[in-house]
Amino acid sequence: MLPAFAADPDDLEELRAVEAALDERWPETKIEPSLTRIAALMQLLGSPQDAYPAIHVAGTNGKSSTTRMIDALLIAFSRRTGRVTSPHLQLATERIAIDGRPISAARYVEVYRELEPFIDLVDQQSSAAGGPRMSKFEVLTAMAYAAFAEAPVDVAVIEVGLGGRWDATNVITADVAVVTPIGLDHTEYLGTDLASIASEKAGIIKRARERLVPHDTVAVIAAQEPAAMDVLLRQAVEADAAVAREGAEFAVLERRVAVGGQQLTLQGLGGVYDEIFLPLHGEHQAHNAAVALAAVEAFFGAGADRQLDLDTVRAGFADAASPGRLERVRSAPTVLIDAAHNPHGARALAQTLTDEFGFRRLIGVVSVLAEKDAAGILAALEPVLDAVVVTHNGSPRALEIDVLGPLAEEVFGEDRVATAPTMLDAVETAVAMADEDADSADPGALSGTGVVITGSVVTAGVARSLFGKEPQ
Repeated sequence: MLPAFAADPDDLEELRAVEAALDERWPETKIEPSLTRIAALMQLLGSPQDAYPAIHVAGTNGKSSTTRMIDALLIAFSRRTGRVTSPHLQLATERIAIDGRPISAARYVEVYRELEPFIDLVDQQSSAAGGPRMSKFEVLTAMAYAAFAEAPVDVAVIEVGLGGRWDATNVITADVAVVTPIGLDHTEYLGTDLASIASEKAGIIKRARERLVPHDTVAVIAAQEPAAMDVLLRQAVEADAAVAREGAEFAVLERRVAVGGQQLTLQGLGGVYDEIFLPLHGEHQAHNAAVALAAVEAFFGAGADRQLDLDTVRAGFADAASPGRLERVRSAPTVLIDAAHNPHGARALAQTLTDEFGFRRLIGVVSVLAEKDAAGILAALEPVLDAVVVTHNGSPRALEIDVLGPLAEEVFGEDRVATAPTMLDAVETAVAMADEDADSADPGALSGTGVVITGSVVTAGVARSLFGKEPQ
């Protein structure tokens, strides 16, 4: 169900109709090793994806945050941007942003209607050849690329949906290909080891398009395990791409926890950037910031003899936001939302909660999608949670409570696990548990109690809606 945000009711109703039609297509979790359908649609539309330069972001963790930081930096440098992120937290329009803001429900519907006849034609061609109709993600990608061309934007910042090589977004040839840390996730689609998964992610590193003025592709690569790094570097050589590696060409030099975020000193491709305030928590976000800065430097051609304007970089990072990533939505008790959806993300969340928050008692609200490593997520969170409330986020893909509950009891022990039928019930239960603990302690202890809502992007999105947060 779509949340009722500030928009024309008729527009929201049409948006619901479009989303219902899209949900009848292949789900986003189902991929096929082919770009045939999306490429055919792009050709029918006049190749809108070639109308602007692009920065393409793949990886396992940190893609959305890095994409949003790149977007914020480019906007600070007065570039009109188009941004694709997925999945959305609350409203489908979040996936397609121009100038840092989601397009309106009316514009989303308008773009879909403009493309619909061409989508139908590709569906017919594919069906006649014995193939499937276009997937939901393919249609959404085409909508974004068309909207960006019509805007028009100066640069597109594109987050990969799943994998890279066969992801629908990969009909672009990006000037800068970014790969965030690679871990074991979506193993049923991408492979069961790091090298196999890295091979799929590396597919976004491609030889530059021919232009009047030659321009090499730059691959910006976050710190990786050796098995993944080897694959990425081999692909960069194959694509004749320049390479910028975290820990070699760029790095986090210094990081200090600050009120509302952290203070950073970053080694960029063009020099040292100091006194950078990033309003996001966690060491992992500092590394995402270093990757984002290197990507923007590469896009503008910065290097040893050219540094970006420091004040503009500071302004861009200060405006960066990553909704649902350790986002505070309430005080007394503190309620945080985090979209951690795999063990790697859950470990980063746990580490940040330990390093940057002084909770005396912390209650978790957890709902995980069925295809994810729920036991691994719970095990990563167990050391920092005093108790957990297991629930269902309302998605048909969510793990049922009678399955997730016993998993939680195996990790936490029966006495530390409660269940609630809905997210609203779970949040109320967790807040009551925090309040009850504070009531039994010394005055002012409430500031030492908290609730963290996590387990999936869907869980984070539902929680944002419950607390009245607008889509970003």
